[in-house]
Amino acid sequence: MRRAAADESRLLRGVPTALAVLTVALGVVDIFSALTPERAGRLATLRGVLPLTVANAASASTAVVGLLLVMLGHGLRRRKRRAWRAAVVLLLLSTVLHISKGLDAEEAGVTLLLAIALVVLSRQFYAAGDPRTRWRAPLAFLLMLLASFVLGIGLLYARHASLQGSPSLGARAQEVLYGLVGVAGPVRFVSDRAADLVFDVLLALGSATGLVTAYLALRAPEPVASLKPVDEERLRALLATEGERDSLGYFALRDDKAVMFSESGKAAVSYRVVSGVMLASGDPIGDPEAWPGAIAAFLAEARRHAWVPAVMGCGESGGEAWVRAGGLSALELGDEAIVDVADFSLEGRAMRNVRQMVARVERAGYRTCVSRVRDIDRAEIDLIQQQAAAWRGAEVERGFSMALGRFGDARDGDCVAVTATAADGRLAAVLHFVPWGTDGLSLDLMRRDRAADAGLNELMIVAAVREAAALGVTRLSLNFSVFRSALERGGRLGAGPVLRLWREILLIASRWFQIESLYRFNAKFRPVWEPRYICYPGAADIPRVAIAALEAEAFIVWPKQWLAQRRARHRPAPITAGDH
Repeated sequence: MRRAAADESRLLRGVPTALAVLTVALGVVDIFSALTPERAGRLATLRGVLPLTVANAASASTAVVGLLLVMLGHGLRRRKRRAWRAAVVLLLLSTVLHISKGLDAEEAGVTLLLAIALVVLSRQFYAAGDPRTRWRAPLAFLLMLLASFVLGIGLLYARHASLQGSPSLGARAQEVLYGLVGVAGPVRFVSDRAADLVFDVLLALGSATGLVTAYLALRAPEPVASLKPVDEERLRALLATEGERDSLGYFALRDDKAVMFSESGKAAVSYRVVSGVMLASGDPIGDPEAWPGAIAAFLAEARRHAWVPAVMGCGESGGEAWVRAGGLSALELGDEAIVDVADFSLEGRAMRNVRQMVARVERAGYRTCVSRVRDIDRAEIDLIQQQAAAWRGAEVERGFSMALGRFGDARDGDCVAVTATAADGRLAAVLHFVPWGTDGLSLDLMRRDRAADAGLNELMIVAAVREAAALGVTRLSLNFSVFRSALERGGRLGAGPVLRLWREILLIASRWFQIESLYRFNAKFRPVWEPRYICYPGAADIPRVAIAALEAEAFIVWPKQWLAQRRARHRPAPITAGDH
């Protein structure tokens, strides 16, 4: 019985996608049906029952319904309840319109059957809406305007026999643009019926474009991911007692993350929704015994919205919890470099490269300063913010799982800043660390003037280690190295062909993503390597989760995100997380 239930569950899993494809296909059929001439015999029969104006209006409405059905396909595939309601109504309306416009019984029957199938399988469409902003209104306007224009041009060419002469493409385009706002254009028709039909279709498309845009612009937006003050207080309380467990715990305090708490309130999971993926980062925060409750709340929220649950950058303990309590699969993503302050030394052959670079930049006159953020005056914080933003230049801001997203905020007084100044007193580089429990620091920001001497980053890390005892710090978490073990083992003598091929692929990818350079930089400090994992529901979800993770870390940047960051750089606001 259990096997039968599992087989049925796997079968139903693909139902939303199948119904979405059918809905889009029928939307395309509706559009072509509205653009192409009706069968003469059926139209003559229909005119004996309904006025010709009704048939024209039905044709115009069919084109609009088809366009809307095509737009609903994505929502249906993602099990959205609102998309399901709209699709059922539109399919039933399409059934009536096909009969009214030309006795198209075949199309009417198929749309009715699909509407019935959607009603019967309604339980498959349970997901609530995604967080949204009013950016969707202008996007929908542009897409619908383009689609309406293309459909209008197609209508004029599909019904060329109804046109007087052979109008140019420019004249047809002008007719379509005028028709979308209810104004007659330069094209002339052989009959009033043809003119009325084209006019009705274009006006209907234009009206639908305006109405859909207005609806999206005026509806109340659902909030995007943000950390509420009350949730931040609860997270800080958990970090105060359990923060030493995960070096990434403090990054849960990013302003653009949301949080799910366990029922007891003793554990939490921070996350952001990216392209339909509910992406958590790091280990759950709080008491490990309460982690399963926070994971259950996280997964319940993912199911409610039909988001794909995933975790990026969790440690071994967190990964085991997600696999055991959440039923996810885990894949090693890379390794975190952790420096034990007590064991760190510049002596010995293994540290020769770092020792020489540090000595060289010190001889060049560079000096460092290590301070808690609360001990830095406002003027210096402003200078660091301005310089760090200038050093970043036109590049987008990266960071999600291992970046805080701000610098110099009064809330982050326990953070540590390491600055390097040149011999002339000019600020040349900065590191920013966030607290890792009470005795650790985790690297957040690493940025320097590109005209400065090489070796400044090494100098600042060594300076942080030297001052660690005075700060009460015993361990430093440095950069994260993606697929470190593959790079290391793939270059060894006797490595197999698969591992060597995988290493070559990573080396090629390093041209864009700095995979090898970060590994080489981290390895200089002889760190302890701690594995980090990515967790996902199943193998089929890996590509989607990977794209969402790259988007969250800003390795994939969509135009609206790039524009938003461009605007942010021109506002007097704190800098965000750095590249590391």
